[in-house]
Amino acid sequence: MDQGYPTAMMSMPMAMASTTMMPSMTASMMAGAAMSSAAMTSGGAMDMPESTYLTTDGYNLTNSTDLMTFWGALLDDEPFVPQNTIYCAYFWYGMSIVIGLATFVNWSYKLTLRARLRAAAVQRPFPAKPGNLYTKMMAFFTAVVREQSYPQYTSMRFSRIAVAPPTGVILLLTIYFGFLVGLELVQDLYSGAYYYQALGLRAGWLSTAQLPLLVLLVGKQNLITLFTGISHERLNIFHRWVARSIWLFGTLHWAFMQFSWSKYGVAQLEISMDPAYPTGLAAWGVLTWINLSSIGPLRNWQYEFFVIQHILSFMGFIVVIILHLPVQYAKIYVYIPIGLFLFDRLIRGICFAWNNRHLGRATITPLSGDVSRIRIQNTGLRSWSAGTHVFLSLPKFGIFQSHPATIASTPTSHNGDLVFILKAHKGFTARINKAGINGREAAWSTSKESYPASLSSAETGLPQLPKYLALVSGPYGSSHADFACFSSALFIAGGTGVTFTLPLLLNIAERASTLNLPIKHVSFVWILKSSAYTAWVSDELKAAVRRCNKARLSCEVTIFITQDGGLADYNNASGPGTGTGRASSSPDCACADTNGSGLCYCGASRPLPLRVHASTSSKSVGKRGGSVVETHVRPLPSRDASKDAADRSGANLLTVRSGRPNIETIIWNTLEGADGETGVAVCGPLGLGVRVRKAVSGISERRGVHKGTGAQGVYLHVESFGW
Repeated sequence: MDQGYPTAMMSMPMAMASTTMMPSMTASMMAGAAMSSAAMTSGGAMDMPESTYLTTDGYNLTNSTDLMTFWGALLDDEPFVPQNTIYCAYFWYGMSIVIGLATFVNWSYKLTLRARLRAAAVQRPFPAKPGNLYTKMMAFFTAVVREQSYPQYTSMRFSRIAVAPPTGVILLLTIYFGFLVGLELVQDLYSGAYYYQALGLRAGWLSTAQLPLLVLLVGKQNLITLFTGISHERLNIFHRWVARSIWLFGTLHWAFMQFSWSKYGVAQLEISMDPAYPTGLAAWGVLTWINLSSIGPLRNWQYEFFVIQHILSFMGFIVVIILHLPVQYAKIYVYIPIGLFLFDRLIRGICFAWNNRHLGRATITPLSGDVSRIRIQNTGLRSWSAGTHVFLSLPKFGIFQSHPATIASTPTSHNGDLVFILKAHKGFTARINKAGINGREAAWSTSKESYPASLSSAETGLPQLPKYLALVSGPYGSSHADFACFSSALFIAGGTGVTFTLPLLLNIAERASTLNLPIKHVSFVWILKSSAYTAWVSDELKAAVRRCNKARLSCEVTIFITQDGGLADYNNASGPGTGTGRASSSPDCACADTNGSGLCYCGASRPLPLRVHASTSSKSVGKRGGSVVETHVRPLPSRDASKDAADRSGANLLTVRSGRPNIETIIWNTLEGADGETGVAVCGPLGLGVRVRKAVSGISERRGVHKGTGAQGVYLHVESFGW
């Protein structure tokens, strides 16, 4: 942490600070290396030093004058500038290659999906199946990579403390750290007293060189997302690990140099006389706090506080690191992230102003399970992709607070309104849920009407619910593939994870009604604790299945109830994971409402799933009471026959089962019926995502996907609660 360290980056061009595009930014970084190389060969200021060796010979270190002279020679950075500048450029060469490969894969896959849409439009057979040697080879390599990168091995018991990422992420992080360690340990010039000094300076350079990457990985409007298609929330794990890498190499920077100073007896001089020493320790201290406070339990404990202190801490780090790097040219790696941060905030501010040019008004409808349904009208946001999220702000419940929320609607559904389903936890979501309950009670206490149990009636009936100012920022996300481009699709949701999978289903249903799509079959699986929770989106599910059936697109919606006390007989009659059972030993049971869900659970004397028809009627049973839904329940015919009947009649059918689903069986059956690539999307608790990841990887390997068996590929996209 000597005064000379900042000169290590003198050759980096100042034009990098004003760049806003990834190609020009990386090109500028590469230009720094080229300039350094040219200088070293042309006899300029960056020439390779004549001496790369420093010894104590000729110095009497017990003499204060000689000690000061030796200390000055030890802190002279000029011998280290050329090589370390090159190795910082090598770091950005490596990052550019990785980003370039990810960009190539992203756009190649997008072109493949578009080709499938064109093939389906002209009714070409099997549009989602590889048709030539090149596509078959690419499918083979893709299947191998997916099988190795999809699984996730983490402990559910300690998931609140730490979660291991998927194997693909672990592999990328291992390569990243290995690359940095290799750059750090390449020491082919320096020896003697310079050896540990060179190691320390190299570590400091590499630590600072990662700062632009750190900011690139966290911006909502970031350049990596623009090129690779990977959304900001999926890049967040790399952001955290890059921050840890910066801390690690900052620690090595101090440790190597401290060892060198102590070895030659100049540590006290360095501590007492070099102004870079205290600023370096301050920067290291702030960086340590940033990393510690970003650990999962602390981050999730008070998220609003975390966000505020995180930004303030990073600002503090920037200040002290600038003080630690007194030479102007050395600050280029700090100026770049500052520019990127301001660019991101500028674009976000413009988008925020545009989205809220018409102030949105939100109504809050409380639902079973401490869940609130928020519907926002009159916003400037008119177009978004299925599965995207926004940052939602309701100033009434938290000034200057915005929280991520997945849009559960599509631009063509719900009259173009934004619909969200939020589970109440604490803070912002708890206040929203409480306001929804209070607003409902106040509204219906003055009404002579009965409070309807059905969701649609609750939102459209009188009296009017209170409305609140709503602001949105976004949309973000949608880094997944277009599921309409697969031969079959399987959507799996747990609880409020349905807010991600529902718009995917709605989008396919809407497009299938007017277009020829590659997709032929859609399976929708929703796992809930209570049958009452089905009312969250039951109307939307019925409408989607009805449109699919009308378009002759096979669509099955299965709801698994895992903890409903009213379905105890189901659980007793079924084996674990079968998802089947019996509702009553009597074939003629009266249809009664279950927990106000609007679904009737009656069945034959043998374990059969129940089909609840769309042609139901409801009637009020009292103020704030439930509704009785009259349904027709019958034992299911064979699978093929039931599909044919549904196609002929256009009936909207939901299958309700008790118990936990056998994820592997569901995935296997979906893949077996596909004549091309299958897309699987899952959103829910961590455990659900882990199960699906392992199942998809294992089934793909056992079926020999694209390995001569005829089995087709499977694409997986996993969304989890939080990030």
